[in-house]
Amino acid sequence: MTDSTTTTDSTTDAAADPVLAEITAAVEAGRAGERAAARERLAAIWARIGERGDPFHRCVLAHHAADLQGDPHEELRWDERALAAAGEVTDERAEAHHASLHVAGFYPSLHLNLADVHRRLGHDADAARHLELARERSDALGDDGYGHMIRSAIERCGQRLERGDRSADP
Repeated sequence: MTDSTTTTDSTTDAAADPVLAEITAAVEAGRAGERAAARERLAAIWARIGERGDPFHRCVLAHHAADLQGDPHEELRWDERALAAAGEVTDERAEAHHASLHVAGFYPSLHLNLADVHRRLGHDADAARHLELARERSDALGDDGYGHMIRSAIERCGQRLERGDRSADP
């Protein structure tokens, strides 16, 4: 489930946040088809900022790194890192990046991503638990295109889980 919950924003001033600018460049490379190079760049940034670096940076980086993984076990590891980092992000820090961001709005997508990778790995109980958490937290989403996209993806993931569908998105 690829989405842009904690997407980087081109309006961000690179001089004000050079780490986020590096993350953005790596994510854009991945979206342009340079997935291996993007994974390497994000891993290098992660190694530099470390497990105790800025939680917003860690959350954004891990969220996007998960989407670039070819191995669902690695995807799960990055999704777990994103969720853990989100627990340390304050609204003030998120708003410093973009005034419209609130940490509560990160959780539906983060739990959706965890539900989806658990579904693909056959971890049905974990997938169901994260789907429920995604649903419970979806009230933090706006009544806009992004909110509708995440809510629809939650429902599709739930339907796929019910069918025992282990496939990845096309």
